[in-house]
Amino acid sequence: MDSRATAGTNLDTVRRHNLATVLGIVHREGPLARSLLTQATGLNRSTVGALVGELAELGLVQEREPAVSNRVGRPSPVVAADGRVVALAVNPEIDAVTVGVVGLDAAVRRRVRYPTGHIPTAAEAVAIVSAVIDGLRPDLAAATRVAGVGVAVPGLVREEDGVVRLAPHLEWSEEPFASALAEATGFPVLAANDASLGANAERLFGAGRGASDLVYLNGGASGIGAGVIVGSTPLTGISGYAGELGHTLVNSAGVRCHCGAIGCLETEVSQGALLRVLGMEAADADELERGLSAAVEAGEPSVLAEVDRQVRFLATALRTATNVFDPQLIVLGGFLGALHALDPERLPRLVAEQALAASAERLTIARAELGSDILMIGAAELAFRPLLASPAS
Repeated sequence: MDSRATAGTNLDTVRRHNLATVLGIVHREGPLARSLLTQATGLNRSTVGALVGELAELGLVQEREPAVSNRVGRPSPVVAADGRVVALAVNPEIDAVTVGVVGLDAAVRRRVRYPTGHIPTAAEAVAIVSAVIDGLRPDLAAATRVAGVGVAVPGLVREEDGVVRLAPHLEWSEEPFASALAEATGFPVLAANDASLGANAERLFGAGRGASDLVYLNGGASGIGAGVIVGSTPLTGISGYAGELGHTLVNSAGVRCHCGAIGCLETEVSQGALLRVLGMEAADADELERGLSAAVEAGEPSVLAEVDRQVRFLATALRTATNVFDPQLIVLGGFLGALHALDPERLPRLVAEQALAASAERLTIARAELGSDILMIGAAELAFRPLLASPAS
């Protein structure tokens, strides 16, 4: 074998790896001085300069002059992910389909929620997403590149082909949603479980920044989903179905869940039950939280009893998560975050009383920080994944 060819291949592999490393850092951390990139990568200044230059030529980063400082010497240029590179994010729900445009700088540029008034079929969701994307063409015209589409599905999604094996609240089963959406839109499409994508989004850009081991639980109209990060890596399982904490047992005397089991977390802790006790037919996350806060502050007995019941069952599920995964952080999103916010000290106390002391002693329970942007950012991150892994291709 020609040794020069081997050396060239090895050098090219290293260059591609370094390009991905630099792009990943500015994507996750935000704008950074080139001198800080040099420190973060351990590469020399000229190498970092060349890598940044190549990424700029590829249209993936921008360089700008830093703010004026009092430091002696020429200030280092600031490198930022180019927000004109975008991904489309999709989240089908039981009463709506949401489509967003998210920049490589993790900023949500646009979000459109299309109410359906009923549970959309997979085919209806494809048609809605395709129509919304057509309506977003003016926004996309300002983009220099569309990386693709990421879909956050409230259900079990087979990772390798985006087939929705089961999304019970959507009443979808064995739906090839990713391939159907790709055919309809012309964009590459990747799909995954919504809570797993939310966990990754919070790890990278929200309450979980800096945490290597965390559990994320989200509560919404479609039930309770969860995602687990272990050693800074999303825990997916062999087919991408790991983390279904919504179907852990919390009440052996409970009702039968749609999954077939008795007493699952999402049968005992639900947004629907909170809406009923508040006398509300429907509400978005902010309206539900305001209603809960007002009722609790007013001391309404039925609301206080329901909140107490749900918090206790939630604590039981979090005890299981704590004992099994030994996380440093549990992040609660959706209406679970609202429940926690009513009394931020209670849930940690209940979990500490039930979990193994050694597992709970370093545990923190926090509310998700990304709010309504979380699934848009999480789904976009899925679409950006191939680009971030191999910027040069």
